[in-house]
Amino acid sequence: MSAGQDTAARQRAGATVWLTGLPSAGKTTLARALAARLTAQGRRTEVLDGDEIRTFLSSGLGFSREDRDTNVQRIGFVSQLLASHGVTVLVPVIAPYEASREAVRKRHEAEGTEYVEVHVATPVDVCSQRDVKGLYARQAAGEITGLTGVDDPYEPPRDPDLRIEAHGRSVEESAAQLHTLLQERGLA
Repeated sequence: MSAGQDTAARQRAGATVWLTGLPSAGKTTLARALAARLTAQGRRTEVLDGDEIRTFLSSGLGFSREDRDTNVQRIGFVSQLLASHGVTVLVPVIAPYEASREAVRKRHEAEGTEYVEVHVATPVDVCSQRDVKGLYARQAAGEITGLTGVDDPYEPPRDPDLRIEAHGRSVEESAAQLHTLLQERGLA
């Protein structure tokens, strides 16, 4: 294979980029900024937003550990399928349990599909100040329980491919950091 053919083959290769972190950590904002960069480069890109998936693919699921695992496995299946067809799939989903995320990684490995795990490591106090959806306020008022990272567990990745402290830099700086990693791996 010539150098030009090798580059073309990598350009067609898809990947799943899984962004995990607490609610209001900045996962979706980062995914959308990266998607804009990749699309501008001519990459086929899709964002599988956790809230949208819950509405359309997992609407019957609750927030028990079993339901959360089922939701993550569904998203993992769809992302792997898209990635295997040359799409760079950005997945901004809390995915609070390490075992669930590891099962998704193993599915990708078994299928020979690239998988990149990114921990958007925003501290809970910063997330609660952002409170994009009002979840932290509702939990504090006793209106909801089971908020990930507050009264329900979040198991941060021990060894992600990249850990981004998005609260300490701009969205564009965070997107550039992730974009650089993808370029280094031949995925952007």
